[in-house]
Amino acid sequence: MTFDYHEPRSLAEALALLDRYGDDAHLMAGGTATVLLMRQGLLRPGHVIGLRAIDDLRGITPTRDGGLRIGATATLRAVERSPEARMYSPALTDAFASVATVRIRNQAMVGGNLAHADPAQDPPPMLAALNATVSIRSSRGERSLPIDELAVDHFTTSLAHDEIITGVVLPPIEPGSRETYLKFLPKTADDYATVSVAATLRFAPDGTIAETRIVLGAVGPTPIRARRVEDALRGQPPSRVRDALELVPDEVDPIDDLRGSAAYKREMARVWTGRALARVTR
Repeated sequence: MTFDYHEPRSLAEALALLDRYGDDAHLMAGGTATVLLMRQGLLRPGHVIGLRAIDDLRGITPTRDGGLRIGATATLRAVERSPEARMYSPALTDAFASVATVRIRNQAMVGGNLAHADPAQDPPPMLAALNATVSIRSSRGERSLPIDELAVDHFTTSLAHDEIITGVVLPPIEPGSRETYLKFLPKTADDYATVSVAATLRFAPDGTIAETRIVLGAVGPTPIRARRVEDALRGQPPSRVRDALELVPDEVDPIDDLRGSAAYKREMARVWTGRALARVTR
């Protein structure tokens, strides 16, 4: 495993290195996934570009409109412990606290977590339920992308090779909204989820459900928006949640693996979506 390691001090320098080395370059944030892939022989870059030293990619800061911006090189542990993130949404910090162990969370970074596109990771479903967007830079300019359009398949994103995730922007949470994150773990607390559910919900003045976003993790090639369930709940009283849950198994696309059969995961997706919705409707 031989490669040239580069640690640029600015975003402009990192983008220039990407342009110079093209497909032979690989970005690295915390390295928790990259190093493992290289050890397994699944990744063989000639040049690794580390992002840790770039100041512009750090920080967790409230936005002027009441939202939150998380820099790409903020560690998962930093988000978990951030007073600003906790004030924005306790469910957000709960999701980040659910990742593996403290040791991993101290090393892994937000941008790398998203770029790795592992469908069983904890932060992406919660960020999607909160309607986050991803900020992206290349030498060609900047763009923003809804986070649920970032991952397109197992370990595959819609990013071009010369693009860098610079941060995540979460919009203001509307008054009266509720959020939760639940993760079903059949084994140890540091395992990947069999199914995870992130849900946000807002009531209308008449007590019906005005809006909801439900995102499931680990039951498909990417985090999955349960749009049919959302549509069935919109405008309905909380008493109709049980009926809408029957739609969940057809929303997901799990596979058989060590954490359960596809049929078992479909049922657990229904059960745990029900538990998440119970939390935000009671």
